[in-house]
Amino acid sequence: MIQIDHKVHVALDSRAYDILIGPSLLDAAGAILKERFPGRSYGIVTDENVAKAQLPRLAASLASAGLQFEVIMVPAGEASKNYAVLEQVVEGLLAARLERGDMVIALGGGVIGDLAGFAASITRRGMDFVQMPTSLLAQVDSSVGGKTGINSPHGKNLVGAFHQPRLVLADLSALDSLDRRQFAAGYAEVAKYGLIDDPDFFDWLDANLDDILAGGPARGEAVARCCAHKARVVIEDEKETGVRALLNLGHTFGHALEKDTGYSDRLLHGEGVAIGMVLAHGFSARLGLAPGQDLGRVSAHLKRAGLPITLADIPGTLGSTEQLMAAIAQDKKVQRGALTFILTRGIGRAFIEKNVDPEKVRNYLEEMRNV
Repeated sequence: MIQIDHKVHVALDSRAYDILIGPSLLDAAGAILKERFPGRSYGIVTDENVAKAQLPRLAASLASAGLQFEVIMVPAGEASKNYAVLEQVVEGLLAARLERGDMVIALGGGVIGDLAGFAASITRRGMDFVQMPTSLLAQVDSSVGGKTGINSPHGKNLVGAFHQPRLVLADLSALDSLDRRQFAAGYAEVAKYGLIDDPDFFDWLDANLDDILAGGPARGEAVARCCAHKARVVIEDEKETGVRALLNLGHTFGHALEKDTGYSDRLLHGEGVAIGMVLAHGFSARLGLAPGQDLGRVSAHLKRAGLPITLADIPGTLGSTEQLMAAIAQDKKVQRGALTFILTRGIGRAFIEKNVDPEKVRNYLEEMRNV
């Protein structure tokens, strides 16, 4: 019997889909797909690391259900979100003779979800795809909402499309294979939901952090609550023309730091977001918008989760402040050259601030480099 602990429905009319959360869903994937999408063949896009840990489970499940599939393997890591690897995936789907009515499976973390989803959106002018997120970050954030894409030398996620999945299978047991650093990086996106507009959830996270880290019942509940939160935002603002931008709390600073560190293991995406959220709270406090004690509480919580919280926590030497500002100027939220940031009036009180003075940002970053 298939165990589904939580089900979240993303009500987007003809593009509606379910997020199923529970243990061992990769082992049940074949039966689920056969029932929901009969007559399809599948192209599994995954990376070398995930393939070792999770691909045998998924392959056995699909085979036992009598489903045909091909595997397209890419290198692990953020660096795979580029034009060359995108071409590899698209050509792999075509070489496998997958038709427009077949499906792509994204088996992996946020990189694989973004890459495979974008490939699905452009191959044969659009194929359906299923998200099977294996990292905490992907389960609570990137697998939900239809944002797909790759990075450009100019910045992160600047090339892509909105392409909603047909189904999300979040297998909680897959999280057991993550090391502490990878899990902590995903947790930054969990904390983000409380910091945006749900202070009660942040209080709950503070009280249940140890159980979440240890893989107790609170872990599944945290995943489900994050997915439900994101689903509500996506339903209201699918194409990020308004409130969905709030989900980028910490990302403007974080993406600039990721670009500066070469999208490498020096700084994982979630680690950049964690530092970015601390910087966003600190900058808001500097502008007189948020209480300083909230900055302290956010910093302490993220540090307790095992996350870096300052620029000094990033290994190696960062580029100049001007280089960071140049990356910030390429942020997707920039409008007519004016900087837009997600700032906050305190925990759970994030808001969109347009026309932020770049000189104030520059001075703040320069000061934070010396903290």
